[in-house]
Amino acid sequence: MHSLKNNIIFLIIFSISLTLLTGCNSDGEIDKVGMLVEHSINDQTWGSQGYQGLLQIKDDHDVDVFLKEGIDSQSEVTEAVDEFVHQGVNLIFGHSSIYGKYFDNLKDTYPEVQFVYFNGAYEGNNLTSLHFDSNAMGFFAGMVAGEMTNNNQVGVIGAFEWQPEIEGFFEGVNYQNSDAEVMVNFVNDWDNVDRAEEIFNNMNEAGADVFYPAGDSFSSSIITRAKESSKYAIGFVTDQAYLGESTVLTSTVQHVDKLYVRAADQFNEGELTGGIFTYDFQDDVVSLGTFSPQVPKSFQKEIKKEIEKYKKTGLLPNER
Repeated sequence: MHSLKNNIIFLIIFSISLTLLTGCNSDGEIDKVGMLVEHSINDQTWGSQGYQGLLQIKDDHDVDVFLKEGIDSQSEVTEAVDEFVHQGVNLIFGHSSIYGKYFDNLKDTYPEVQFVYFNGAYEGNNLTSLHFDSNAMGFFAGMVAGEMTNNNQVGVIGAFEWQPEIEGFFEGVNYQNSDAEVMVNFVNDWDNVDRAEEIFNNMNEAGADVFYPAGDSFSSSIITRAKESSKYAIGFVTDQAYLGESTVLTSTVQHVDKLYVRAADQFNEGELTGGIFTYDFQDDVVSLGTFSPQVPKSFQKEIKKEIEKYKKTGLLPNER
């Protein structure tokens, strides 16, 4: 009889423990996480930062993560999502704006999955778009370029005309140095390094001495070319001071890895319910990178003060 009582007590305790364990795995919690990348995680900028975010989620939440690179069509996305779901994934990141439309076509098929992507207009109960407000980071970097140009010639090599950081950069240069001319040209591709270098050569010959290569895959190459030509550059997306502290005046940094972790934390708490969300300096996911020792300490201090004012007021220096 004593043994029977012990067995009954054990079964009750085991049943309660099992209920508590399974109860923790609610619909709002992460099971496994997947990430789709349009190009590669080895680009040292956007792709690699996204991958670092995925690894941080793995460590923070002790979950399995899955990655697929070179996914850039509806059929590939559909196949990858189906595979992820069969592996138990319930949080999927699409590391580009292109995934908005693809995920929108799939969100109703997989209502138990939360889809997250960047810089798009598609949204839903289980579809979230994360936006970097990049105009301000461009503005403050433009102020640095306007201050540091010796020839009053600044060159912007953009990927696409719609990039807000390019407009901000242009305005920042003009605010800091009304005598400076800003030359702007577009690659119309994130990855065409040859075209970006062709634009660099033309701007270099025209006298530009500060360059802003606003493109994921070609920024490193252009910074290297600027270094070889004894010119300055502004890094893009990641802190690219490591490419040459005397060349890279600062960088416009989007901390996509931090934003990944924030989104995962919110999902795990049941607080990521879909929609469009925008992030800026105030959210500590946008910043300027390391300043070159070539930038006077007094001006570094001035820029940092202006950024703090912007965080408090939401107004750029030319708007106050």
